[in-house]
Amino acid sequence: MFTSEKGLVEEWLSEFKTLPETSLPNYATNLKDKSSLVSSLYKVIQEPQSELLEPVCHQLFEFYRSGEEQLLRFTLQFLPELIWCYLSVSTSRNVHSSGCIEALLLGVYNLEIVDKQGHSKVLSFTIPSLSKPSVYHEPSSIGSMALTESALSQHGLSKVVYSGPHPQREMLTAQNRFEVLTFLLLCYNAALTYMPSVSLQSLCQICSRICVCGYPRQHVRKYKGISSRIPVSSGFMVQMLTGIYFAFYNGEWDLAQKALDDIIYRAQLELYPEPLLVANAIKASLPHGAMKSSKEGTRCIQVEITPTSSRISRNAVTSMSIRGHRWKRHGGSKGSRQNRPSSDMESVSCWNLQSLF
Repeated sequence: MFTSEKGLVEEWLSEFKTLPETSLPNYATNLKDKSSLVSSLYKVIQEPQSELLEPVCHQLFEFYRSGEEQLLRFTLQFLPELIWCYLSVSTSRNVHSSGCIEALLLGVYNLEIVDKQGHSKVLSFTIPSLSKPSVYHEPSSIGSMALTESALSQHGLSKVVYSGPHPQREMLTAQNRFEVLTFLLLCYNAALTYMPSVSLQSLCQICSRICVCGYPRQHVRKYKGISSRIPVSSGFMVQMLTGIYFAFYNGEWDLAQKALDDIIYRAQLELYPEPLLVANAIKASLPHGAMKSSKEGTRCIQVEITPTSSRISRNAVTSMSIRGHRWKRHGGSKGSRQNRPSSDMESVSCWNLQSLF
């Protein structure tokens, strides 16, 4: 770490201590534009023996509990790197080097599991039903199914999944480690739209490292440092995939592609069905050859919209128009009066033909 970068971090540490509370919103707004400071903080976190690591972790925690939304997001952007540093140090059994990082992770976790009144949070998510339209599908476009739209709606298949309440934790152990880290990644994913590109890059890189360290693919990726295997849980890998899927369409295509392949590689070795299902679904949904560069900026997911009713009615061939076309075609031929329409019906048939074209 260079002297100028160290001085920048020390100035940041002292500046916040003398900052009046009334200036906090302006300070938080200007902080996100200081890219050189963010880069220096990453270097401090990546050096477990740095003397600045403990005061940096303490100040990041002060940011998180300040109540200022932008300061909270500023701390969240370092969460993937903090998780990687904690896991890499804990795997090497050098627990004393990760004490301040562990304290920061526990502090963020204990703040997130309660609301402002101190009551335990219960998160809920409603699983969407195919019987109700969304931006991704129209029930009428699914076609004939054994369970029709009306049958699905009558069964009331809307299901709500609950998460929590989560217990307070005083320390990270082998039993609760991934319960805490999975919840922290869930909080990070909830703020993905506010994360800068450097944070998305860090997420993709640490996902690859966590999945391949200690395995033959580590030599293929040319990752140096620790060579021990890092245990992971199925739920933790699913949360990693959520962030990676966002990174695909927000400027980090190449890194996200590499991370996705490494997660599939590790999930196959661990025989985890949930991350395998999610990862292969993401892989199958990716456009082929549509993303040539990882630096093209924010992208959107293309969705085919079902045509509106006006477009369908304009070009649709109805039974009435077919009958009108037949009547007009045979209207001049000789035959029984039963095969000939009346004058009013002939005008209707002409109108139906015009509606076809």
